[in-house]
Amino acid sequence: MSTDSATAEPSDRTDRDVGRADCPVLPCVSYTAINADRLGPEALAGPSDTDVGQWQLTAALVVISTAQLMVVLDATIVTVALPSIQSALHFSTANLQWIVTAYTLTFGGLLLLGGRLGDVFGRRRMFVFGLVVFSLASLLGGLATTSAWLIAARAVQGVGGAIAAPAALALIGDTFPEGPARTRATGIYAAMSGAGSAVGLLLGGILTDFASWRWVLFVNAPIGALVVVVAPRVLKKSAPQGGKLDIPGALFATAGMTAVVYGLVRAPSKGWANPITITSLAGGAVLLVAFAVTEVRSNHPMLPPRLLADRNRTASYIVMLSLTASILAVSFFLTLFLQTTLGYSPLRTGLAFLPFSVVIAATSQAVAKLLTRIHPRVFVSIGPLLAAIGLLWLSRLHAQSTYAGAVLGPLVVLALGLGFAFVPLVLGATSGVQPADMGVASAVLNTAQQVGGTLGLAVLVTVATAATRSAARSGPVASTVHGYSVAFVVASGIALAGFLVALAAIRTPDPIASTDSAGPLSS
Repeated sequence: MSTDSATAEPSDRTDRDVGRADCPVLPCVSYTAINADRLGPEALAGPSDTDVGQWQLTAALVVISTAQLMVVLDATIVTVALPSIQSALHFSTANLQWIVTAYTLTFGGLLLLGGRLGDVFGRRRMFVFGLVVFSLASLLGGLATTSAWLIAARAVQGVGGAIAAPAALALIGDTFPEGPARTRATGIYAAMSGAGSAVGLLLGGILTDFASWRWVLFVNAPIGALVVVVAPRVLKKSAPQGGKLDIPGALFATAGMTAVVYGLVRAPSKGWANPITITSLAGGAVLLVAFAVTEVRSNHPMLPPRLLADRNRTASYIVMLSLTASILAVSFFLTLFLQTTLGYSPLRTGLAFLPFSVVIAATSQAVAKLLTRIHPRVFVSIGPLLAAIGLLWLSRLHAQSTYAGAVLGPLVVLALGLGFAFVPLVLGATSGVQPADMGVASAVLNTAQQVGGTLGLAVLVTVATAATRSAARSGPVASTVHGYSVAFVVASGIALAGFLVALAAIRTPDPIASTDSAGPLSS
């Protein structure tokens, strides 16, 4: 591949000269970030498919990774600001959870649809569109003056995230060929995904302490605007892959995933035996079964069954689900432990998670380089095992524990495990996927992360609550920390299950060839 930068020549056509066949979805207007994929090749201001310089590859990776970080950290960035938001907008205690739940619900429920939209209409185009929706909703959320306004804005943020997140991972496949170049790019992406929650806690603490709770939402607007402007100029054109949108499948999948996620986020506070919880989970399961039947029979399935026929890919999804089911408890329970038991401020709490983020990022990059010499299966197996060990170590927490003595060590071990696992899991989920299916393959991986985290948190909060009640005689602080400890034991078991699946089911090929076809990113 040539290393010279190249951009397409500007078009001499006016808007009126563009035929309807050239822009079948959006109105025929001049080149913008939104309609870039629908104009003819001569009207594109972005790089060509075959002549992309090193700076453009680097810029493309920065754009994709920044967008992924925005989407991931937004699930936690508001967490440390919740008390301030409750006071400012007069949220009831019952409604406060909807600041997080509204985002989780729409994001998790629409991921499969968002992934397929990228395949059908163009990934770069939907990536930019999703970021526009996400950023505008963030801005409107920061301007909220009522609780209903903020909850609605968070729900729309989730919609934008569900469109942008699958497209972001799919664009790595479009931009970087399989091999070391894609592996290194995936390492950056995995670092952003793995460290995003912890970065959200840190950034949320800084903004809440030094500015205002509104800035945990405002911060997305300028970053998102910059990414939207730059993206069409550095990302390769991703032409629509054709086919029709599977409307029945989209309806069943969206309704089913939304019902399941709603039931899971409701269970910890209302109980697993609550009629609405049961109805949501059972109804979601029925809808997902209907979705599966529809996909088998459809000529244009939203989730092609062939994607799940690959043993390594399906196992990668399962291991990712088990890891996220076990690790989301870390940010949740440790945030409570640090602030309520050790008396940390929001900023100090965020800083306490900084080693976690740094180790994940560093380990992901190291693994991306080592995959040229070591079988991916080694890392994807050791990763969940290290995570299980770190979680089991955290279960030794008690009311007199300190950060240095009982938290820092387990966090580092856990971060090493996640850094080991994330890169080969992302590669396993997307390698060998047909171009037309890359968006939905990415969406399934994101769905595994989202549903895994939501399911794990629901189960572990229930476990912690029951354990706290059983130890009530030991006092409020000791019993609460005991609940966290028991939850970490269960989380360790979930991570261990992921290790067993990886060991038994994943059969990866030889290490990635050291010859790098991407040229500019060669070591």
